[in-house]
Amino acid sequence: MAMTIFNTLFLLSFLLSAGVQYNDPDPLAWILMYLCAAAMCIAWYRRAVPRWLPTLLLVVSLLWMGALLPSIIGQVSPADIFESISMRTRAVEEAREIGGLAFVALWSAVLIHRRGR
Repeated sequence: MAMTIFNTLFLLSFLLSAGVQYNDPDPLAWILMYLCAAAMCIAWYRRAVPRWLPTLLLVVSLLWMGALLPSIIGQVSPADIFESISMRTRAVEEAREIGGLAFVALWSAVLIHRRGR
């Protein structure tokens, strides 16, 4: 039951995240990422998550986070990330993007683990 609740919460957050990307500087990549994560959640309901999908999303998320991380180290504080909804600097935007990727990576890892059981 808990898995169903968490999967629903992640599904809704991925769909919402995809929906608000229209004003992002690179919306297509982010919409695709979040919709793939949402598709992974939907497949979980059907008990038909292909092994490659959460693995691919986990790897892509971690690599993308690694690519973004050097540009924010020492450039942004946690307060900067949550202080305002607007994009104050590119570093703040990239820090928020890392947060989104972390959610995709986290849920992908959970579904990989659950599939292995």
